[in-house]
Amino acid sequence: MTSAPGSLDLIPVEECYELLATHEVGRLGVSTERCPIIIPVNYGMDGQTVIIRTHPGTTLTAAEHATVAFEVDEIDQRTRSGWSVLVQGQAEQLTGAHGAETIFRTLAHGTQPWAPGDYGVWLRVTPQEVTGRRIVPGRLPWAIDDRAYL
Repeated sequence: MTSAPGSLDLIPVEECYELLATHEVGRLGVSTERCPIIIPVNYGMDGQTVIIRTHPGTTLTAAEHATVAFEVDEIDQRTRSGWSVLVQGQAEQLTGAHGAETIFRTLAHGTQPWAPGDYGVWLRVTPQEVTGRRIVPGRLPWAIDDRAYL
């Protein structure tokens, strides 16, 4: 099977941040002692900082003061199109050392976890590099019969 000609376009950094702000579930990639792991997480944005609600455990231990990867995407299988944004940056647990204003701003985002359990720990990812790609499908030929396309 061949695909219709399309394109893979770079997304400008400013638009990457706009796209990140439209979702609330992403994937956090961290390296553990045994192997790298990718974990789905709920998140919010504080300007250009990714805010993640998590719990004490593997995710927090592996991510604390580490360089991590964070990805969000949207895919339309029907049109074979979509976009993906990748944030690479430094992760750190939100603590009193961040100052009252930062803590208040972070808590005000109200990021709600979907999974059951205690998710009272806040992890902030400060971006060092943000990249994005968009798959744009090729144009379909003009339909001879309106019933030709769904």
